[in-house]
Amino acid sequence: MIPGPFNYHRPATVAEAAKLLSSLGDDARLLAGGHSLIPMMKLRLATPEHLVDLQGIDALRGVRREGNRIVIGAMTTQHDLLASAEIAKSLPILHETALQIADPQVRYRGTVGGNVANGDPGNDLPALMMALGATYRLEGPAGARDVAAAEFYQGAYFTALEPGEILTQISIPAAAAGHGYAYEKLKRKIGDYATAAAAVVLTMAGGKVATCAIGLTNLHETPLLAAEAAKLVIGTSLDAATLKKAAAAAEAIMSPASDARGPIEYRKHAGGIMVTRALTRAAGRAS
Repeated sequence: MIPGPFNYHRPATVAEAAKLLSSLGDDARLLAGGHSLIPMMKLRLATPEHLVDLQGIDALRGVRREGNRIVIGAMTTQHDLLASAEIAKSLPILHETALQIADPQVRYRGTVGGNVANGDPGNDLPALMMALGATYRLEGPAGARDVAAAEFYQGAYFTALEPGEILTQISIPAAAAGHGYAYEKLKRKIGDYATAAAAVVLTMAGGKVATCAIGLTNLHETPLLAAEAAKLVIGTSLDAATLKKAAAAAEAIMSPASDARGPIEYRKHAGGIMVTRALTRAAGRAS
């Protein structure tokens, strides 16, 4: 349980961090909160020669509003999200989801950027970011570029990040007034990864669903957007038949692993239930 030897770097700016990554190449790994990387290093499943710690870059912290978008620095912790009045007001589903990530000790160190950037399909925030229409700012030797969260995840632990690039911030449209939201998560115990989870953000008009987005967590090798399921509920009052069709459509795109959390069919069935619960609770919140 002792990591192998490594060289430690603590840059003060994003430019300095990107330069280090570029020059050190595959021998370097970024350190944000460390809750994924450090355990792997202790088990010698990861043996980087260089750690580039982002904790010294103050510009990567904080939550702010820019027009109709909420911008979150990559080194903002999950605890910071829970303490943010802006998040509670403008993106309450992010507050609800952050409360279900691990435990308070982890949330004090775990970062938003680390949660969304490493491509772990079990992390809670990536599918939610897709449902919220988030955009990630990636900065590297070639400059900065923006990538939609829905286009960022390409496989388990494989993302759109190019060598030398750092995810520096997340930009999310502020939710519409009167929207409904819910994050439903089935887990074996408090603090665990999801057996299955679903995020729903919707609006209602005249008692019917006007807009809807559904994100699925830990039900595929990447986070998923259940676009067909969301399309099926638009224009409906979310009656029982519609909920059943939406759950079936969501299950159709699920491909979870069979693991200690259960066999494939069980996890898909649980995923459908999470979608039904999240849709129902989100509609109840919409006004």
